Amino acid sequence: QVQLVESGGGVVQAGGSLRLSCAASGSVFSLGPTGWYRQAPGKQRELVARIISGGTINYADSVKGRFTISRDNAKNTVYLQMNSLKPEDTAVYFCNAVVYISQYVWRDSWGQGTQVTVSS
Repeated sequence: QVQLVESGGGVVQAGGSLRLSCAASGSVFSLGPTGWYRQAPGKQRELVARIISGGTINYADSVKGRFTISRDNAKNTVYLQMNSLKPEDTAVYFCNAVVYISQYVWRDSWGQGTQVTVSS
C-alpha cells in the first residue's frame, strides 16, 4: 500500500512564501511523474506544476516565476516552493504521483490535500 502525505500548508499574507512537502510512504520502489494540483472553492481542480518523464517541468501560467517544484528521489518526497503568494492562490493543494511499487507495477496516488490561504 502506498500513501502520499502533504504538509506545509497554512495562512500567509500576500507576498509571503510557503513550502509544501509531499512524502510517499509504504511499498515505494521509486517515483514516476509527480505533480501538484489545487482546487479553490467552486472551481475545478487544476494543475499547478509537474515533473514528467525525463525531468521535464511544466507550470501553470498563473504561477510561472513564483512557484518551483522539485523532488528528492532518495526521500521519495516532492516539494512546491511558493513565493510572492497572491490571494488567488488560495486553495486546497493536492500532491499526485505515479508510485512504482516494483520495477513494472505502479499506482496513481493522491494525497489528502493541504489548505493554503493567502490573505490580502
